[in-house]
Amino acid sequence: MRTAYDIVKAHYDANERRDMDGMLADIAPDCRWTEMDGFPCAGTYVGPQEVFKNVFQALGGLFEGYNFKLDRLLDAGSDVIGIGDYAGTHKETGKPFRARVVHVWGVADGKIRRFEQFTDTLRVAEAMK
Repeated sequence: MRTAYDIVKAHYDANERRDMDGMLADIAPDCRWTEMDGFPCAGTYVGPQEVFKNVFQALGGLFEGYNFKLDRLLDAGSDVIGIGDYAGTHKETGKPFRARVVHVWGVADGKIRRFEQFTDTLRVAEAMK
């Protein structure tokens, strides 16, 4: 059986390949995915389809070359912590940004049940002005 670490690592590996199906594969139908207040797609979304529409698709619509680069992945049992950087260029302003980010994942019964993002929302907002 895959560990929580393995499941989250598979998500990040899919992200590196630009494999959306792989990124969504282990997100539980009742997963609560929270994007930080002040971030362009702030809110809590439930399930893979809401995450796809309100996070991944929304960010792709706002930013050219939007990406996440993982630096470290920490195993905390059923919780996993990803540390890295976001980067992209706002399509309307043409301004680039880079922001440090921490992702906190909760995994149970082989599925991602919780996700919470912590990032420097000011860096993103500055690119959008």
